[in-house]
Amino acid sequence: MKPVFRLASALLLAASLSSAWALELNIGYQKSAINLASLKAQGVLEQRLKPLGVEVKWFEFQAGPPILEAMNAGSVSLGMTGDSPPIFAQSAGAEIVYIGQEPAKPESSAILVPAASSIRTLADLKGKKIAFTKGSSAHYLTVSALQKAGLSYADIQPVYLSPSEARAALERGSVDAWTIWDPYYAAAQRAGGVRVLATGQGLTSNNTFYLAARKFARANPKVIDVVFQALTENDRQLAGEVKKVAATLSGYTGLDAGVYETMLERHPSYRVDYLTPAVLREQQKIADTFHGLGLIPRPIQVHEAAWRPGR
Repeated sequence: MKPVFRLASALLLAASLSSAWALELNIGYQKSAINLASLKAQGVLEQRLKPLGVEVKWFEFQAGPPILEAMNAGSVSLGMTGDSPPIFAQSAGAEIVYIGQEPAKPESSAILVPAASSIRTLADLKGKKIAFTKGSSAHYLTVSALQKAGLSYADIQPVYLSPSEARAALERGSVDAWTIWDPYYAAAQRAGGVRVLATGQGLTSNNTFYLAARKFARANPKVIDVVFQALTENDRQLAGEVKKVAATLSGYTGLDAGVYETMLERHPSYRVDYLTPAVLREQQKIADTFHGLGLIPRPIQVHEAAWRPGR
């Protein structure tokens, strides 16, 4: 083959390879994202989106706030977080939209203290150092617990740490309490040495949300629909016998099966729906609470970030 033809063939091949994927779907997920982790392990989204020319890429994070920071920066298209991260992000001007929600799971988060701690009630938190991730669902659980005890945010010493940093701080006695969600909560319980001071029951619904970059959702509604449908259908697989499902998930991720058993027992349904008016009202209450404490820069209207097909 003459050089000119070899060059032309190479250019055609390169062009075909570069056009094989018309779009990238970059997904940010956490270890708590059982539904997404299951889809990832099975390659469901890759299979369903390939005909649309969409390449799926996965990025793991420790918590929700950095997922939405990455989304606002343009490096993540879609992700899953708890209730507080999207409020902090929206208040900071991030162009994000809620595309779905899972059922409430108040028992999946807790305030933990060392087993031998003298802290016995929420009122005993006064003056204490409490570790949690800033802008996470644990942040709101802490605020709500303080309100129930008749304490103000100024009555504690918040220590903003990632989950792994916070656990280490609690174990070495650098903080007095740790507010955290599953699977870190379940893992700490199984390891021992901690006591549950309070769960989210009666304090917060601890909702899970799926979010997308607004620009991506507007430009690619078919992709969002495929993801939404896959998440909804996958709930049926996660609703089987707990031990069997936990063992399967452990094989996917390497996380201890016992941790997954505990998570599944506390969060039996992963059904995904569009946001309901009741959930929007609850999110608005959380947003107003954070703004009242001066923890977010400006007030927001949560419903402005709710997405449905055609919006």
